[in-house]
Amino acid sequence: MLRLAWPVLVEQLLVMMVGLVDLWLTGNYLAEPHLAAIGLMSYVLWLIPCMFGVVSIGAMALTARLVGAGDHDGACRATNQALVLGAALAVVVTAIVYGLSRPFLAAIQLPRDAVPLAMQYLLIVTPVIPAIMIEVVGIGCLRGAGDTLSGFFAMALVNAVNIAVGAGLVIGIGPLPKIGWPGLAIGTACGYATGATAVLVMLIVGRWGLRLRWSQLRPDLEWMRRILRVGVPGGVDQTAVVFCHLWFLSIINSLGTLAAAAHGLGVRIESLSYLPGTAFQVAAATLAGQFLGAGDRRRATRSVLVTLLVGGAVMMAAAYLFFFHGRWLTGLFLGQQTQSTAVLTVPLLRIVAVAMPMFAVGTILTGALRGAGDTRWPLLFTFIGFLLVRIPLAYVLAWDQVGIPGTSIVVPGLGWGVVGAWFAMLSDVTLRGTLITWRFLHGGWQRIVV
Repeated sequence: MLRLAWPVLVEQLLVMMVGLVDLWLTGNYLAEPHLAAIGLMSYVLWLIPCMFGVVSIGAMALTARLVGAGDHDGACRATNQALVLGAALAVVVTAIVYGLSRPFLAAIQLPRDAVPLAMQYLLIVTPVIPAIMIEVVGIGCLRGAGDTLSGFFAMALVNAVNIAVGAGLVIGIGPLPKIGWPGLAIGTACGYATGATAVLVMLIVGRWGLRLRWSQLRPDLEWMRRILRVGVPGGVDQTAVVFCHLWFLSIINSLGTLAAAAHGLGVRIESLSYLPGTAFQVAAATLAGQFLGAGDRRRATRSVLVTLLVGGAVMMAAAYLFFFHGRWLTGLFLGQQTQSTAVLTVPLLRIVAVAMPMFAVGTILTGALRGAGDTRWPLLFTFIGFLLVRIPLAYVLAWDQVGIPGTSIVVPGLGWGVVGAWFAMLSDVTLRGTLITWRFLHGGWQRIVV
């Protein structure tokens, strides 16, 4: 478990560093409209990889089963077909982002002074969407085979390039010109392009037996069907989570620039808890898939429980920081010109600290279910939690009054602002963690055929 988890933990730290460096540069060298825009961009850079989860989740589950069963040639074929599927999907995603950027920014209710900034960022990052696909799908296949070091190396390159180029262009270091805000997007784009190149090289040389072969890059409908049978519910689940988060964000954005900036900062700091969560989620997925592929259900269950125990303990350490040292954490990223944002962010971090136990349970057990190929139940729980709990509660708790769609009826809300919206998040996370626990204890995930 630890051999699988620690490289992903460091990898996710590097992923987080990409965002935190951008946040630090924005908070210290730019202004609050830039903070609101970079907060939205964190969601966009979360959404785009999740859209490729339709391929990567299915490929990871299938690769883990095949490796566990000793079928390495089948795992190699699954990897090649996953990249073929990913390439087709990358064309679609790129076209969607290009075509719908402006309507998307209007729908999300981003404060008016932040809209041009967000649009500029999107136009710079969109051309590297195929590179993001290569990273997501390639690393997913390697993780299924048990190789978590490759993702770490790739993200180390992404992070190094992003910091060097992004910081150099925002501040103006050495030969790089000082261009401010666009420099952040250019650094991100250069980083992803470099990381994708590294992943391609790893697959060309055949890391862990997964090798790109021209003969296996012709579309094979049967292998694609096997990947998508597991991947579509899992990918839709991931994408639905982000879209629901964006809906949630639109409620917060309607509260003004300060609320949007505080929420964006809170989400960036909260990502500290995603590091161990994602690391142990990947370990649980790989172990569950490989042990089920080997026909050992007992060890599959035991490995998930051990992963939950260790990963949950690490995530609770992050919760301690959020609850007791929130003011110190916000001070790391903001300058004097954005202190009002820091004050509003501290109570948000305390709310997420309370949510952390069930967040840990939901995150790690969802990984186990996905690794086993059980992706439909988590998708159902996502819709229940967001559409029946988080979104309706956010309207009621954040706004002073709420209009009922399709009618002229207006009901009073509590008007707690962004704090109220985060209490709605707490309720949703608690419910979904409970439902995922039920599904794991039920045991149906052990009988899924991929």
